[in-house]
Amino acid sequence: MADSFMGKAATMEIPINSNGETLAEDDSLEQDLQQVMVSGPNLNETSVVSGGYGGPAGGIIPTSSIKDLRMKSRGQGVGLVSSQSAARMITNQNQTDQPFTGSGMHHSNSNQNMSVEEANRGVAVEKLDSVKKWGINTYKCTKQMFSERFGRGSRTVDLELEAQIDVLRDTKRKYESVLRLTSALTSHFYNMVQTQQALGDTFADLSQKSPELRDEFGYNAETQKLLCRNGEALLGAINFFVSSINTLVNKTMEDTLMTIKLYEAARLEFDAYRADLEELSLGPRDAATMVRIEVSQQQYQVQRDKYERLRSDVTIKLKFLEENKVKVMHKQLLLFHNAISAYFAGNQQQLEQTLRQFNVKLKPPGSDKPSWLEES
Repeated sequence: MADSFMGKAATMEIPINSNGETLAEDDSLEQDLQQVMVSGPNLNETSVVSGGYGGPAGGIIPTSSIKDLRMKSRGQGVGLVSSQSAARMITNQNQTDQPFTGSGMHHSNSNQNMSVEEANRGVAVEKLDSVKKWGINTYKCTKQMFSERFGRGSRTVDLELEAQIDVLRDTKRKYESVLRLTSALTSHFYNMVQTQQALGDTFADLSQKSPELRDEFGYNAETQKLLCRNGEALLGAINFFVSSINTLVNKTMEDTLMTIKLYEAARLEFDAYRADLEELSLGPRDAATMVRIEVSQQQYQVQRDKYERLRSDVTIKLKFLEENKVKVMHKQLLLFHNAISAYFAGNQQQLEQTLRQFNVKLKPPGSDKPSWLEES
């Protein structure tokens, strides 16, 4: 009887008066409910939508599931279950059975976004620190440079090394002058050889067209052609000389000078941090100042090690440069002297022997002319 009462209570309202007494059931109300149940839609052919209006399509629950649940409830003695309660229970069951995908994906995307943001933040902080260090270092070096220029600051000087650097710079200027002059000589001599070749061709042509002067034009044509061949040999020797001097000046010496520039910059930084440490050491010795002194001491030591390393590199490179310069110039000056002497002495054999001695290879005739592909 209790089960019947609970089943009935799940599907109908019990009216109560103001005194708390239960009112009698209205027959007309019961008849209206029966008429609605009879004339309403067939539960076997319709569906109950859970989740309210505009809910997802996954919230549609077949009425067969409600019917099965209703039959199961009757078999267990629970009583009649309303359609809304059954729909709610089946919806909860379906939601429990569904795999956990959406929230996991959202959590994974959130983790990825957070990792990307943390990486970007780390890069930004690193760049900001590097810019800050660069600004502090630039300020200190600029301050030290102006102090040295106006005579208010001291600088570290290695007299022996500074003298070697000055000699190198002066030597480089003189070698650049030699390179410029020999390049001009090559250009002028090339034009002379081309003129001799054209003159020899003209003499040869006149020798064929002037029978009365054939021998005279022929002698001069042979002489100009011989001078042209010897001139090409001399041009090969001079070009080899110019190429070697250019390598020595613009590569070997320039590489040493680049190391010297790094050494001078390290010297300026070293003196800047040394002056900063000396200034802090003369100030008050409170807790904050002691911390700054310790940091400045570490930076000073780093700059000192860098300065010492670059000074050693400059010393070694200057030594090797001097040895290389002597070796190269000894060979090139001997080549230049022998080639010039042999050419103007008219000694063709000695000129050719000089080129073989120094492994100077001449370009074949016509190699400077563009190919037919380039002309087209």
